[in-house]
Amino acid sequence: MPNLADSLSLIQRGAEEILIEAELIKKLETGKPLRIKAGFDPTAPDLHLGHTVLLNKLRQFQDLGHHVMFLIGDFTGMIGDPTGKNVTRKPLTREQVAENAKSYQTQIGQILDLDKTEICFNSTWMDKLSSADLIQLAATHTVARMLERDDFNKRYQTNQPIAIHEFLYPLVQGYDSVAMKADVELGGTDQKFNLLMGRELQKHFGQAPQIILTMPLLEGTDGVNKMSKSLGNSIGIADIPDEMFGKLMSISDDLMWRYLTLLSFRPMSEIEAWQAEVEAGANPRDYKIKLAEEIITRFHSASAAKRAYESFVTRFQKGGIPDDIKTLNIATEAGNIGIANLLKAAGLCNSTSEAIRMIKQNAVRIDGEKVADSRQMLNAGSEHVYQVGKRKFAKIVLS
Repeated sequence: MPNLADSLSLIQRGAEEILIEAELIKKLETGKPLRIKAGFDPTAPDLHLGHTVLLNKLRQFQDLGHHVMFLIGDFTGMIGDPTGKNVTRKPLTREQVAENAKSYQTQIGQILDLDKTEICFNSTWMDKLSSADLIQLAATHTVARMLERDDFNKRYQTNQPIAIHEFLYPLVQGYDSVAMKADVELGGTDQKFNLLMGRELQKHFGQAPQIILTMPLLEGTDGVNKMSKSLGNSIGIADIPDEMFGKLMSISDDLMWRYLTLLSFRPMSEIEAWQAEVEAGANPRDYKIKLAEEIITRFHSASAAKRAYESFVTRFQKGGIPDDIKTLNIATEAGNIGIANLLKAAGLCNSTSEAIRMIKQNAVRIDGEKVADSRQMLNAGSEHVYQVGKRKFAKIVLS
């Protein structure tokens, strides 16, 4: 294993919080491989880069010689994690959980060394607990303690329903740490309550409490909200290379450094040197390209990354219009349609308000010419290429 200082530096990279760091140092000083746990509920098998923040940290622990346990919460998935929700989440069926779990196992191999990864299912031990065992587990904590969780508390204060089974979720997640004898558990910042539950239950069952390492929730391409497929700001690891490249190039220069810290496997010393170069006048675009090439190489191939870069240069830096854009036929009302309504109908903008905003930002073009007036009308029978931003194109025929 690397020396203590190097190990600790890699573990700390990008981490939001380590509880308790002094305990972690003592465990590292023993020189023994630690048991590292991270749990994933198989509710969204199509992974995006936000999901890979934890996977990257697991890979770093693997590279340091520790034993990584990837927990698929097939049992907890049937409860439904209420974290961050103001309503009761609909639980999955066992069949849905099993299908999603298969997808996870396929995808994580692109980051983790599967030969060194123990894949666990918490149904292995939870199915063996009797009703009496579960009641005894529930008896270890009070309702008042559960209501300390921010999401539960908000729902309680606003008279939103909280189902009793939801209180079982953090208890089961905590008991997973007992069953797995975890030394360290990783999770997002929104999982802190559940991770602390693992520490408390380990103490209750006579085990040394696990170290908690929380990772930040990665912002999506909008730079504001947590990356989420439902918000339309995600970069999926299964996205085609051209689309992935374009999305990564669209993030802000400031957000790029966060992406490099959390997603890149390059040494922090190299990334810090790049920051110094940008501060000295270098173009941040050049380093964004390096990030995009690294990510696409990881999930596709080096040749795919090269082709995506060349395509990006052709499309955006040289002002070219791609050859493979979609053609849409859109009907007008009374023979014409406003540009904002058209962009929404074509799926180039999520709403007319977004379309108007993009026009004001000079980000909308028709056949390469900027649109200056958000009230512009288009007539039936016309056929043009519409562009929003740098990545969205469509050839639209109006009828």
